[in-house]
Amino acid sequence: YHYNISNWMSNTRMDKYTKESCGSLHPRNSTKMPLMSAGSSPYSSFMAQKDTLPRLPVPDLHATMHKFLKSARPLVTAEEYAVTENLVNNFIQPGGVGETLQQLLVERAARLDNWLSDWWVDTAYFRYRMPVVVWSSPGLVFPLVEFKNDIEQLQYAAKLIAGAVDYKDQIDNDRIPIEMMGGKEVDMSQYFKIFSTCRIPGLTKDSVCHHSQDPDTPKHIVVMHRNHFFRVDVYGKAGKLLNPEQLVSQLQDIVRRSTRDAAPVGILTSQNRNVWGQAYKILMKADKRNADHLQTINRALFVVCLDNVVTPSTGNPMTDAALQCVHGGGSKGNSANRWFDKTIQFIIGRSGRVGLTYEHSPAEGPPIANLMDHIVDYIENVKHKKLLAAVELSRPQRLQFTVPSELDAEMHRAGDVLDSLVEDLEMTCFIFESFGKNFIKSQKMSPDSFIQMAIQLAFFRIHKEPGAQYESGSTRQFLYGRTECIRSCSYESVNFCTAMLDPSYTPKQRLDTLLAAMQSHKSYVQQALKGHGVDRHLLGLKLAAIEAGMDVPPIFMDVSYNRSSHMRLSTSQVPAKCEAFMCYGPLVPDGYGCCYNPRSDSIVFGTSALNSSPETSSATFRDALETSLRDMRDMLLTTPKAKL
Repeated sequence: YHYNISNWMSNTRMDKYTKESCGSLHPRNSTKMPLMSAGSSPYSSFMAQKDTLPRLPVPDLHATMHKFLKSARPLVTAEEYAVTENLVNNFIQPGGVGETLQQLLVERAARLDNWLSDWWVDTAYFRYRMPVVVWSSPGLVFPLVEFKNDIEQLQYAAKLIAGAVDYKDQIDNDRIPIEMMGGKEVDMSQYFKIFSTCRIPGLTKDSVCHHSQDPDTPKHIVVMHRNHFFRVDVYGKAGKLLNPEQLVSQLQDIVRRSTRDAAPVGILTSQNRNVWGQAYKILMKADKRNADHLQTINRALFVVCLDNVVTPSTGNPMTDAALQCVHGGGSKGNSANRWFDKTIQFIIGRSGRVGLTYEHSPAEGPPIANLMDHIVDYIENVKHKKLLAAVELSRPQRLQFTVPSELDAEMHRAGDVLDSLVEDLEMTCFIFESFGKNFIKSQKMSPDSFIQMAIQLAFFRIHKEPGAQYESGSTRQFLYGRTECIRSCSYESVNFCTAMLDPSYTPKQRLDTLLAAMQSHKSYVQQALKGHGVDRHLLGLKLAAIEAGMDVPPIFMDVSYNRSSHMRLSTSQVPAKCEAFMCYGPLVPDGYGCCYNPRSDSIVFGTSALNSSPETSSATFRDALETSLRDMRDMLLTTPKAKL
């Protein structure tokens, strides 16, 4: 791809109904969104961070290439490594192409608040044309509940809506504490992007609409039931939030008015992005009311999906809930009762499978997990309160699309494509109960490094070789920071895996290799969080070459680069106060997804693989992971404690 990085929207033809309120997610890198003074309300303290947070650094070229070689070495043969080493030496030689590209990055960093942010979102999301379902958008499963009847489902949904809007009000009124990492403030701008935001499909590239800072701030949500869309105003007169009893009444009205399935318009959002972009254009032009309805969805605070009862598909309630949150179960399930482009859509299943799915481009996991924690706490506490009713309510408004005949076949094709993906995705979600982070801390060890090594060991146990392992690391200590890849597979981790599976090693020798592997991981984490990882810098160098019209350097076509970037393990720690977990599909067809929530005395895991790969199985991976964790515990209990 040849990326136009001046602004995400610059070459995207927008319809009159979406153009005015679409713009960059990073307002300081764009001229499309008005700047706010440091003292303006309601975003004063968050937005003042632009004057205090440091800018993302451009890492040293030689340091990055050294780390790249070190991380690639365990994944290639000696002959392949020798070729790579020669390519790297040519790339970084004085006056060479590496220095030229490095200078372009330095110049870019001097004129932008964040040299990477627009490039990253453009590359990772807006130009990525695979469906957002499974391949991009995570699910977040809330603590499961049990609804005895339909009214309990609606009562839960009402409290969830009230809790989510209460959280948005806290953001708007500057009551969300600024988060800290290592004693330093982190960028809070992602919190402004989770409400009233929607991805807009394009023919070759997507864009984003963000409305929470519009002069006429949205006051509505969209509720879906049996594929129907309803606009629900959640504020009454004088801006008072509807209380849960009033919201239940609104939801009951929606259920009464949608007793049969509507046309599955929502399933179009699950398609390949180019295909959906063309269908979006057709849908919008078919009727002016369609354009108005799409704008209503785009502007909504969030979407709420009231799902029907579905037959359990796995026998594991956690896994069934995860599948509903990730893809909805397919065309015969609840997948048409979705709008996958919406940043946040809450899933409230009749059988108690509750959670959300979120479109990933505006934000990472922490703001979403914090929102979830707030909602769960709100639901627990609001039942003891009697909240005053708002006045002058408006009845839910049905958004009835006129679907042109040419889209009938497209909806059917979208269902077929999604059903194939649903059939392919295998998930295994579980709670590991043998121990949690308290035990790991009692051994003076980092829970995250410990779990990362267990994941590496599980892969090695199955495949008898190491796998490139991606762990998401936050760079939010920098303005508009997003993530850096932590490369968890290392020479030291391979030594550890070898020692654990070779009976000739003593427990002490195994402990020594574990400590070395965890220290290597810990060192990489510290560098990545400071913006000195490998992957984002390499991406920047590659894109700088493309933007300058240069040939892509040979290093980016080398086997070591490709193999070390083919992340067969896509992992992320998303902690939560409650027993919840995030889940997503694997990053590559022959890989695994593995997200975890370390709790005091347990670890909640969401793992995934694709059935189409003969090499992978999430059920097998679960067994290997549990065995690896227990083996590591037993090894620690038979050797002296050590401090990492």
